[in-house]
Amino acid sequence: MRRRACRVLLGSWTGHSTVPSHGLYPHQWSWDSAFIAIGLRHLSPLRAQRELETLLGAQWGDGRVPHIVFNRAVPLGAYFPSPDFWRSSTAGAAAGAPAALETSGIVQPPVHALAAWLVHRADPASSARRGFLARVYPRLVAWHRYLADRRDLGGGGLAAVVHPWEPGMDNSPCWDGPLARIEPAAADSFRRADLVHGAAADRPTDLDYGRYVRLAAEYRDHGYRDAAAPHPFAVEDPGFNALLVASEYALARIARTLGGVPDVHRERAAALTDALVERLWSPEAGQFLSRDLRADGAGRTAGQLVTARSAAGLLPLLTPDLPPAVVEALLGTVRGPHFGLGTTVRLLPSYDLRGAAFDPHRYWRGPAWFNVNWLLERGLRLHGAGQRADALAEEILRAAADSRFAEYLDPHTGAGRGARDFGWTAALALDLLARRARQAPAPVPVPAPRKDS
Repeated sequence: MRRRACRVLLGSWTGHSTVPSHGLYPHQWSWDSAFIAIGLRHLSPLRAQRELETLLGAQWGDGRVPHIVFNRAVPLGAYFPSPDFWRSSTAGAAAGAPAALETSGIVQPPVHALAAWLVHRADPASSARRGFLARVYPRLVAWHRYLADRRDLGGGGLAAVVHPWEPGMDNSPCWDGPLARIEPAAADSFRRADLVHGAAADRPTDLDYGRYVRLAAEYRDHGYRDAAAPHPFAVEDPGFNALLVASEYALARIARTLGGVPDVHRERAAALTDALVERLWSPEAGQFLSRDLRADGAGRTAGQLVTARSAAGLLPLLTPDLPPAVVEALLGTVRGPHFGLGTTVRLLPSYDLRGAAFDPHRYWRGPAWFNVNWLLERGLRLHGAGQRADALAEEILRAAADSRFAEYLDPHTGAGRGARDFGWTAALALDLLARRARQAPAPVPVPAPRKDS
């Protein structure tokens, strides 16, 4: 299995970064690269460092890390929205977009500092020799500062996402309500390249895609300036902010390693945790929920919690300082009827098993994703549920092998869906295999036979 996972990553390496999937995703994606680097560190720490350095090399002047860095060698028609849609180097010039390469204008979850710390730990000597942490640290600080200064749209201390692609769970039913107020782009104004590589029944609908395009175009037409853009879609997502907390703690470790002051990052992580609990925790749901910062035309006022249950609402288990009652409730919800981990399903579904919008095949509306389950495994282990974490790790590895490193799975049958030989699936399998090897008991030495025996 390790050899197969290595072949996937080696075959997707472009010389400076890794594509998630040659057909469906032929460029560099932000949080994909973070997860891929976490796995690559077990194969080549140097490549893992370069993976993150390449991504951060496309950072904008305002600090944002774009969700796509485009490869000039890939034809424009291979992916949509393509570079000529985003027009980052021109439309984003006032926000500090790089002039020498093209990117998207939106972001993805901030898992990068956690990835950088884990990559450093894989080979501290080569990391120090190359000055890896010293180079990426100021960029990661600027990235977090962007989220704190430009994206606190609700004024409560959390970062808001302004497009459904930003929290990573693109097509979640949690976005159905906030998206309903968005007028979709005309159907003849774009061509979906994703349907060339994926079944329409697995992908977002044309209506949703039209709304994605409309939101991205409006943001672009306002120069990607957060203060100027109206942001008709603005949501505080618990998974996005939980990863920001985890990455702030990673920045504290990086700062300490570099001889700096880690306290500012620990204080920021603590403040984010408090805001997460205050603004997004729902005792009734037994999990965190998203908050819609905008009003709609159906009488809903701005700032209400979205009642739909997403796996993102369980990812705050990644934060170490949650109140004990919150941790206990989350652990119960993970196993309870809405997610059924270890009781109804073997891997955590992306959406409520009992939700009216649940679909075991359609993108983020129910399928189980390997990166989400890997994050949950870390959260379970962090809060003392080691046996459950071990069981989940074994299920992740079994599913990755059986599905040929599928992009995602039907949570009931375990059947692979989407792309195969998917980058983060192979990478995170490598990471779990490495942990298993570290935890294995040392072999019992066998005495050498006596000469007279």
